[in-house]
Amino acid sequence: MSSREIAQLTGSTHDNVLKTVRQLVKRGVVSSNETPYTHQQNGQRYTEFLLTYRDTLVVVSGYSVELRAKIIDRWQELEARVIAQVQIPTNFAEALRLAADKAEENQRLQEALAKQAPKVAAINRLAGAGGAICITDAAKQLQLAPSRLFAWMEQNRWIYRRAGSTRWVAFQPRITAGLLKHKVTSLKPDPESGVDRAAFSVLVTTKGLARLAEEEIAKPRTQERT
Repeated sequence: MSSREIAQLTGSTHDNVLKTVRQLVKRGVVSSNETPYTHQQNGQRYTEFLLTYRDTLVVVSGYSVELRAKIIDRWQELEARVIAQVQIPTNFAEALRLAADKAEENQRLQEALAKQAPKVAAINRLAGAGGAICITDAAKQLQLAPSRLFAWMEQNRWIYRRAGSTRWVAFQPRITAGLLKHKVTSLKPDPESGVDRAAFSVLVTTKGLARLAEEEIAKPRTQERT
């Protein structure tokens, strides 16, 4: 059970539940299973604890009897759901059918893994290589339309345009992470002021290409099916 659900069931704040769990972990009373999660409303990442039945009861041991009863009732509800989802054969024919279904499912998984293996190997090779390419060429490598990749990178805060400019700029965190870089090109001096000028374009590093492959390759196909 998550610490967030404990907070919801007991009417406490999640911060207070986290504080209690961390104190018990420090004392060695419960095990630490601190896990990140993404908030559905603001998209920010926070921390929660995923607790066993035993550790959950230890955490709420200081709560009132009524609140502990709520936790136990919820655990029994969750266990009942799991039992209801388990398919138990009632005769030999059903057992054979279940075994055959599992074998077919395993075969499909093996075939899917075999198809994905070359792609995974290619991504791993890209991550260890050097150099960088423009976004349009990156789209070709990912088998995406360039407009789709530009739109995805803008939406996911990889690149942006300054006000009044048509040029793309990389977000600094993406540069710091080694996913993107800027290519600087010298231009002719300004004809009026004589000041030297320069232009830059966004390049995707091999590390960035590997990350985009993990994030983006499968999404267009999934979206088209839906």
